[in-house]
Amino acid sequence: MPAFISSPFAWHWRALLAAFPVIAAASLPISGHAQVVSNPPAAPTQTEDITAQSLAPVTVTSRRREENDQDVPIPTSVLEGDNLETQRVYRVEDLQQLLPSTSVAYINARQSSIAVRGLGNHPANDGLEGSTGVYLDNVYLGRPGMAVFDLLDIEQIELLRGPQGTLFGKNTTAGLLNIHTRLPTFTPERSVQVSVGQRGLVQTQAIMSGKVAENVAGRLLVYDAHDQGSVTNIANGTRMNGGTRTGLRGQLLVQPDDKFSLRLVADYHIERSSYGTQVLYNLGPGLAFRRATAAGATNIPTDPTRYEVNLDGRQHVSVNQGGLSAEANWRLPSGFRFTSITAGRMWDYTPANDDNINIPVIRNNGFDVQHRQFSQEFRLSSPAGREVDYVLGAYYYHQRMRNQLINDFGPAADAALSGVPSGLLANVSSRSFGALDTDSYALFSQATWHATSRLDFSAGARATYEDKQASVWRASPVGGAPQLAPVRNSPGLLGAYNTGPISLHSWSPSGLLGTSYRFSPDFLGYANLSHGEKSGGVNLAGPGNAATLGPSSLKVGQERVNSLDLGFKSSWWDRKLQFNANLFWAEVSGYQATLLVPQPGVDGAFVQTLTNAGDIRSRGAEFDLRAAPVRGLTLMMNGSFNDARYRRYDNAPCPAETAILRPNATCDLGGRQVAGAPRWIFNVGAEYRQPVGHNAQHYTAVSYAWRSAQDGSLDASVYSRIPSYGVLNVATGWDITQGENLWSVSLWVRNVTDKRYFPAVVATANGAYTASVGTPRTIGATVRYSF
Repeated sequence: MPAFISSPFAWHWRALLAAFPVIAAASLPISGHAQVVSNPPAAPTQTEDITAQSLAPVTVTSRRREENDQDVPIPTSVLEGDNLETQRVYRVEDLQQLLPSTSVAYINARQSSIAVRGLGNHPANDGLEGSTGVYLDNVYLGRPGMAVFDLLDIEQIELLRGPQGTLFGKNTTAGLLNIHTRLPTFTPERSVQVSVGQRGLVQTQAIMSGKVAENVAGRLLVYDAHDQGSVTNIANGTRMNGGTRTGLRGQLLVQPDDKFSLRLVADYHIERSSYGTQVLYNLGPGLAFRRATAAGATNIPTDPTRYEVNLDGRQHVSVNQGGLSAEANWRLPSGFRFTSITAGRMWDYTPANDDNINIPVIRNNGFDVQHRQFSQEFRLSSPAGREVDYVLGAYYYHQRMRNQLINDFGPAADAALSGVPSGLLANVSSRSFGALDTDSYALFSQATWHATSRLDFSAGARATYEDKQASVWRASPVGGAPQLAPVRNSPGLLGAYNTGPISLHSWSPSGLLGTSYRFSPDFLGYANLSHGEKSGGVNLAGPGNAATLGPSSLKVGQERVNSLDLGFKSSWWDRKLQFNANLFWAEVSGYQATLLVPQPGVDGAFVQTLTNAGDIRSRGAEFDLRAAPVRGLTLMMNGSFNDARYRRYDNAPCPAETAILRPNATCDLGGRQVAGAPRWIFNVGAEYRQPVGHNAQHYTAVSYAWRSAQDGSLDASVYSRIPSYGVLNVATGWDITQGENLWSVSLWVRNVTDKRYFPAVVATANGAYTASVGTPRTIGATVRYSF
């Protein structure tokens, strides 16, 4: 819809789940590092003893069984919870500072996405799933924004790169981010932690864990975080892009013996904030500035690095989300393992968005959203140690999505949006509604044949069937000049319109062929060829051009990818050094994306479109290095080179510098860098720990994350280009033991050099671009007492 500068879209969900079905079948260990069954982790393949000077093995279950990460022949990266706490990384958008080939485009919880190898940077459409799957305690999250809460009490985070689907519940085409929280413990754990920092930052958390009954352990996390924000509203001097996030997570672990376990997890999170406040990144070729000033706007901030806005309206976000899950694991007498994961989640989002200028052009614009989901996964794993081991699984996922597009125009709307004070939109209110119900069914399997003690062959397959039923409708507008009602009420502009039922049915196959060879006990080479598909979607961002082009114009087709990985995992110097590297090549057809396109016949009006944005080739190299050269010192380094380009994109949207001159033109972006995909990513860090006296330990941690320049918007405008930037973080602290109690005190600085950077850029109407802002330098301290 028309907008001078589209403020962040947002969502509101006013209904709670009436009930979450809980099914406790039987089974064994769950995926990821977090394990329900207290079996010891699989022994590493190396025969040497692990000493204090060596790197500790990292246990994962990426292949649905406990393994040393160095034995898993796929490209993976693992972040341990202790390291996240040391470096004060507790938001999903900061994970890109620690992971290769990863970009997190966070604007707000609705407009957020996680891209891996350049694929998946397409936020802000409720009818589109992410290319990178996000799992929380083995439960698929239907939207990346459902992971936007404080990442506290985390055990481990795993990143799997490339198509996933032959071992996991939901199929994804770019990769998978697996978040595991810490399990309940039968031994008592209690801690209280407080962090304070600049701009009013205060974060508190309390954790309790221990035995609650015979064979039953519980764990409870409660947290509250507040900050004033990093963006200044020069209209009144207030701080924005801050607020409050509060939540809790409770768990029960029932473990009567080593043959059965049941883990119940319940969590709920609340956000009340102005997170997502964007700054004017660039006014483009000047049309936006001319129209805004002609309508009476003043003091338009033109330097984005000042982190300033000039808003006369309200900027606010409300989020309520939570869920229940039950994971049952059972070891059968035959040695097989059976797993059942049952989960339900809800996510509500409500925005209040201004128009980024200090005159009443748009009083409020955005999306209220209600998301409900239920999933059920069954999985059978064969015993380890046989010539062939395999996993069989079945998965069901149901999603109910409802949204409402709000457009409340102010008295200055026409002059600022079209440059003509006609009264067509002044003081008009419009409401559009979208509905989408999805049922997804899948069968998946993967098997590994241990041909020799060194040579393995793997094969996997998945069949997914999805049924999507949608509709989009718009009510008649309210208000405005009566003499212009016939124009305003036309279905092509703001008039009432109903698409009627829109149906999508699709089969999406996935597959894997791989081989690995252990050249020595410390060197594993592998090659994997995989195919992944993601179902199509329906544009729920209002009727758009459907009144002119028909309801089918709201549909988007499937996204398909063929991917090849060649790599190795190695350990050196008695496991003091681990070096993993791989080459990748991916061919994507039907890449799904959202963009703004002109509305036919309406000067200055743009609508959001969901489309298959041509074909993409993504190729490059990744590496991950960890070293413990001397006692107490750990070094980390990872990085990636990614040449992600459009192979063919003939009818692409034109950038603002072209669209203003030729409103209905299309451009050819063939050979252009994919938006949101930096060619180079480099992350390096070090942590040194040493004893101080008999009961204390001191540590210092340093990390630096750098990424090269990238296109910020899909139209590849010169005005949306994001330059390269690097972020330096440091921390130092002391762990002091007093009997059975522990005091931890740390001092930390995030973004030491106060680098002003912009993780995501958004194209808006009238040729302007807005951007989310990176966190400026923040100095703080954390105190933790464990007892």
